[in-house]
Amino acid sequence: MTERSEVVFVDGVRTPFGRAGEKGMYWGTRADDLVVKAMVGLLDRNPQLPKDRVDDVAIAATTQQGDQGLTLGRTTALLAGLPRTVPGYAIDRMCAGAMTSVTTVAGAIAFGAYDVAIAGGVEHMGHHPMGFDADPNPRFVSERLVGSDALVMGRTAERIHDRFPQLTKERSDRFAMRSQHKAAKAYEDGNIQPDLVPVATRGPEGWGLAVRDELMRPETTMEGLAALRTPFRPHGNVTAGNASGLNDGATASLIASEEAANALGLPVKMKLVSFAFAGVEPEIMGIGPVPSTEKALVKAGLTIDDIGLFELNEAYAVQVLSLLDHFGIDDEDPRVNPWGGAIAFGHPLASSGVRLMIQLARQFEQHPEVRYGLTAMCIGLGQGGSVIWENPHFDRKAAKKAAKGAGK
Repeated sequence: MTERSEVVFVDGVRTPFGRAGEKGMYWGTRADDLVVKAMVGLLDRNPQLPKDRVDDVAIAATTQQGDQGLTLGRTTALLAGLPRTVPGYAIDRMCAGAMTSVTTVAGAIAFGAYDVAIAGGVEHMGHHPMGFDADPNPRFVSERLVGSDALVMGRTAERIHDRFPQLTKERSDRFAMRSQHKAAKAYEDGNIQPDLVPVATRGPEGWGLAVRDELMRPETTMEGLAALRTPFRPHGNVTAGNASGLNDGATASLIASEEAANALGLPVKMKLVSFAFAGVEPEIMGIGPVPSTEKALVKAGLTIDDIGLFELNEAYAVQVLSLLDHFGIDDEDPRVNPWGGAIAFGHPLASSGVRLMIQLARQFEQHPEVRYGLTAMCIGLGQGGSVIWENPHFDRKAAKKAAKGAGK
């Protein structure tokens, strides 16, 4: 039996995220072409990787039909110019599709079956709205296996507010406003653009070029958020302002064994430490990252205090706040989503897990004092997913200096 191979995150890119629907920039663009664009961009910026050294391609999508169907990993591999000898497959774990693509190929790499793989995801929610043409088994509701709210994500977020009264609408709105402001600042500082792959678009006015996320609202204020309607419940807490939008977009990453990365001259941006998925009550699916993070920490032999950077998917502000409260982390802790999150950038379901990793990897480069980071997200129908990463740029002297400055 061979020893487990160390798994590393080599690189990742994404398309800008667009607004779903006829007015969105990707309405005239195919979902599979978004993936192909991300994959080609990823391969182009890692030319030292021979294309025939890619052992597999795992691409996630939640609604696998039409231009998001037909075994996306294989079809996009062919369309992206990979040799016909490179296999591929599709994955679905709803919002954590791309995250599961990464952890699935990571398992194969750790086992020794692969050296290098491409993992990512896509969601064209304009062409394929969440749950479109789905036929949930009637037993779910008739036998009370789940409550009817479990099938409507916004209602599950309202239930978190119910369960934890301290998670007020004001806290959610303030978190959402700060996400917008932080995302705008990250763009101003040039932290997001390096990992975006421009996409040619076509609309009623002709051809265009997508170069930035479409839904950002840096002008967001608390007053504006307070005035928004609550579509999931009269006088509720969840609004379009403190939730992620409906989006289109794709992500792609290179995952490899550390040995193969070194041999091929590939960069090592993060090292995989542990990962975990967990199930919770579907009616309050947003708390899923709490148990999955606890499991991942135990597997890694770490505590939450060891985590120096958090990239948490902002499906809903209240969902992130529930995790922060559970672990005793302040709403405005600078370690949490320092460049903003899905409330600002968007959340094209199955693609988002790799966006979290892309941002964490770049933050690691800027923070040698941080050794460990966490990417985590809630998942529809009551799940959570968490991945813990180690910073290859970690510097003990920088960490001691930072701790001394913080008075620890």
